[in-house]
Formats: sequence, C-alpha cells, structure tokens
Amino acid sequence: MKIKNNSSTSWSGWRVEWTWPSGQKITEVWDGSHSGSGASVTVTNMSYNGTLAPNGTTTFGFLADITGTNQTPTVTCANR
Repeated sequence: MKIKNNSSTSWSGWRVEWTWPSGQKITEVWDGSHSGSGASVTVTNMSYNGTLAPNGTTTFGFLADITGTNQTPTVTCANR
C-alpha cells in the first residue's frame, strides 16, 4: 500500500486504518506495524519510514486470508 503526504507540512508518523467488510484477516505485514482486532485493522509506521516530507511517499505490504467474498474496504490514511 502506498502512503502519500498531501499536506504542506512534514509528518513525523502515519497511520492507515480500515475495516474488512467480509471475513478477511491480516496474516503478515512488512514495513509497518499492525494492530487491531477482528475486522478492524490499523497499520502504523516503523521507525525508518515514519517521516514524510510534503508530497513524500512510503509503502507497506501485507498478506491476508479470506473466508467469503473478497470485497474492497474503505481505507483512511493520516498523520499521527
């Protein structure tokens, strides 16, 4: 997943959140720290990829399992 700082100030950390709509669950995350329970997911930056200058980007990846239909969640991204 790609995170972009669209603001005019630097970020000292970032947070991405979503809720799976239909039975998916995280099994592995890299370049981010995963927390949450059940369908709710939060991924935050690691120490080495938290600072984002204006228009700066970083990425993290994940693997997930599913039971049911694979529907796309609504994702939010913010400075933390």
